[in-house]
Amino acid sequence: MPVIRVAFLWHMHQPFYKDLATGEYRLPWVRMHGLKDYYGMVKLLSEFPEVHQTFNLVPSLITQLEDYVSGKARDPFLEIALKPAGDLNDHEKRFALTYLFQANTAHLIGRYPRFQELWNRFQSAGQNPERALSSFRTQDFTDLQVLSQLAWFDEYYLLNPDVRMLIHKGHDFTYEDQQFVGKFQQKILASILPAYSQAVKKGSIEISTSPYYHPILPLICDSDQGRVSSPNLPLPQKHFAHPDDAREQIKRGLELHERVFGRRPVGMWPSEGSVSEQTLAIAHELGVQWIATDEGVLGRTAGIAFDRSTTGHLSDANAEKLYQGYLYRQGSTQMKIVFRDHSLSDLIGFVYSGMPAKDAAEHFIKNIKEAAEPVLQEGKDALIPIILDGENAWEFYPGSGREFLRRVYAALQDDPQIEALSIAEALDRQKEYGQLKSLVPGSWINANFNVWIGAPEDNRAWDYLADARDFYEHRAPQVSAEQRATAFEELMVAEGSDWNWWYGPEHHSANDRDFDELYRKHLSNVYQALGAEAPSYLAQPIALSAARPEAALQTAFIHPRIGSEVPRYFDWIGAAMYTADRHSGAMHGKQFLLDAIYAGIDEEHLYGRLDFSELPKEAFFICVDIEVAGGQVNDPEHATRLQLKAEVKGELKDWALRNGHERRVLQLQPQAKVVLVPHRRAFEFELPLHELDLGAGQEFGLRFSVWTDGLPLDALPLEGALPLQVVSDEHELAGNTYR
Repeated sequence: MPVIRVAFLWHMHQPFYKDLATGEYRLPWVRMHGLKDYYGMVKLLSEFPEVHQTFNLVPSLITQLEDYVSGKARDPFLEIALKPAGDLNDHEKRFALTYLFQANTAHLIGRYPRFQELWNRFQSAGQNPERALSSFRTQDFTDLQVLSQLAWFDEYYLLNPDVRMLIHKGHDFTYEDQQFVGKFQQKILASILPAYSQAVKKGSIEISTSPYYHPILPLICDSDQGRVSSPNLPLPQKHFAHPDDAREQIKRGLELHERVFGRRPVGMWPSEGSVSEQTLAIAHELGVQWIATDEGVLGRTAGIAFDRSTTGHLSDANAEKLYQGYLYRQGSTQMKIVFRDHSLSDLIGFVYSGMPAKDAAEHFIKNIKEAAEPVLQEGKDALIPIILDGENAWEFYPGSGREFLRRVYAALQDDPQIEALSIAEALDRQKEYGQLKSLVPGSWINANFNVWIGAPEDNRAWDYLADARDFYEHRAPQVSAEQRATAFEELMVAEGSDWNWWYGPEHHSANDRDFDELYRKHLSNVYQALGAEAPSYLAQPIALSAARPEAALQTAFIHPRIGSEVPRYFDWIGAAMYTADRHSGAMHGKQFLLDAIYAGIDEEHLYGRLDFSELPKEAFFICVDIEVAGGQVNDPEHATRLQLKAEVKGELKDWALRNGHERRVLQLQPQAKVVLVPHRRAFEFELPLHELDLGAGQEFGLRFSVWTDGLPLDALPLEGALPLQVVSDEHELAGNTYR
C-alpha cells in the first residue's frame, strides 16, 4: 500500500547579535529562545520514538549558544535582570522597562499574574519608560527582573521542584531568587546541544545546516539575481558578486556541525530557502546531497501555479508534482531537492495558535491525508515536506504549543498509513524522483528576493556592504593576518540575511533601531580592523523610521482566499498596503476605527481588505472608492469613480457597486465576492477587473471609509488614494513608481 511520508524540518535560527569588537550581545534573543524552545522541541520527540524529524540548526546560532554556555557571552540584558534592584540607576531602570516587557502578552506575560500587573502599569504610562519610572518601586523591579526570565523557561523545566516553588511564590521575589534564575538559565542553555547530539545518536533526528551567518546565497554570488524573478526590481548602485564568500559560508557551516555533532550534514536549508543554480553547484562541490526550498520555486521553474481550492488543496495533477522528491542535474552538479508545502507549513506558523489544540491537530492530520490522496490514488507514495521556523511561532500558542505538537505526533505515530521521517530518510525511501534540468532562483517568500533587495533601505545596505568588501580587497594585503581575519569575519556577519529582513517595508519590530545600529557596527568594525576610519555615513541610520510603514506599493500578484475564517498570512504578501498613523493630525481625541488596508490584483481580479481596530457598535456603511485615473492617480478632477458600498448591521446585509457619477448599479453579484468576517474584524472583496473597465496599463486608486448617519467616522488613506496599476505580468509590478 502506498504511504504518506511526512518530513518535518524545524528551522532554528537567530541573527548574530554579538559585536565582535566589544564582545557584547546587542539583543538577548539567542538566550531567551534558548531558554524556551530549542531544548523542548527536540526533547519532545523522546515521547514519540517512531516520529523522526529534521532540525536545521544555523551555525551562527550554535556558536552563540556555545558562547553563553562557556560563560564568555557579555549580555547587558542578563546583567540588568540579575543586578540587585536597589542598585539600579535611572538609566538601568529605563533599560529594564524598555526591554524586559518584550514578550508575548497573552502567553508569556499573561501566564503570571504579577507580570501581567506590572505590564498593565507600564501600559497605563503609554509604554513610556520615562513616564513609568516614578510608578515602579524597588520591589516592582525585582519582580520584573525575575518574571521576565521565568516566563521564557521551557515547559520541561517548569516541572523542576525549585522552579515550581518560585512560580508558586508569584511575587515579592528576592535577590536570592534572581541569582537562582540566573544559575538555572545556565543549566537550560547547557542542555541544548547535548540533547540534539543524543537524538542524532538515537536516530530520531537528522541535523541539517545553513550557510554559517545565514546569507542569501544567490545574492552573495551575484546581486543581479534579484532581477531574475523580479525583472523590474531596482538594484543597488554597486554590483555585489562574491561566490567565494558563499562557498566559505557553506563550508564553515558543514565543518562546525561536524565538530559539534560528530558527523557532517548531508542536507541544507539554504537561508530563507534561497536557491539558484550557482549556489546548488557550490553546495554539491562541498558534499551537500539534498537541499530544501519552497513550492513557489518549483512553480516558477516548472511553470506551475500551485493554486489551492477553498479547502486549501491542490489539483490532482499539481499534488502529484509537489509531493515527491526531485533530482536536479546540470553538468556535473547533482542535487536532491524537496519543496515545502506552503499551505500546511503556514497553518502551524500562523493559524493553529488561535484554535483549541485538539481541533487544530485533527484539522492538520485531516489536511495531510486529503492533500496526499491524489498521489496515493495513483499507487504512489506521497512525500509532504513541512518546513517552518522552529522557535518564534510557539510564543503565540498556549503552553508553547506542546499540547498541539503532542497530539500531532501521536496521530502521526499511530497511523499505519503515515511515516514521519527525516528528509534524508524520506528521500532514501523514494523509488523514483522528479527530474529538473534547471532552477529559477528564488526564496520561500514569493519565490523571489524582494524582501532583501530592491527597496531603498535594502539597496543602501547592499551598497554599504559592497563598499566595505571592496575596501577589504584593497587594504587586506597591507595588514597582519590577524587583522585580515577579524575584518573578513565581520564581512561574513554583515552578509547575513537578517539585517535586510528588517530594512524595507515588509517587516518591523520594536528592535528595528537595534538591528540597524548593529549592522552598521559590523561594517564599521571592518574598517577599524583594517586600521582605517569607518566612513561617516555609517554613523547615520539606514532605516528611515523605526515605526511600521505608512504605505507600500504592490510588488507581486496576490491570490487571497476572500472571507476565509482562518486567513493565511502570506495571502496578502506583495499587496499594496496603508497603515493608520495614529500619531498624525492636530486634533486630539479622534476615533480610530481602521487599522490597515490592503489591495492588489492578479491576472483577472482586484482584491481589497480593510482591517478594523474595532467594529462600530451601531449600524454603518463601508465605502470603497475606486478612482480610475483620467490624468493621474489622486487627481479627482480628471478621475472617474466607482464606489463599492456595503451596509452592516451586526453582519453584512447588502452591498452594491455603483458608477460614482451616474449612480448606476453594476450587477456583479454572480462574479464577485464581498464579505465581512466579524471575529477577524475584517472586510474583504474580490471584483473582476474586466467588469470594472480596468485594462492593461490603467492606473487607479482605492480609498476606504466608514460612515454612519451620513457622517464619516474614519478613512484610509486620510488624503488621496492607495495607488494601483493593472499589469498583465506580475514582474511589471516590481519597481513601479507612481506619478
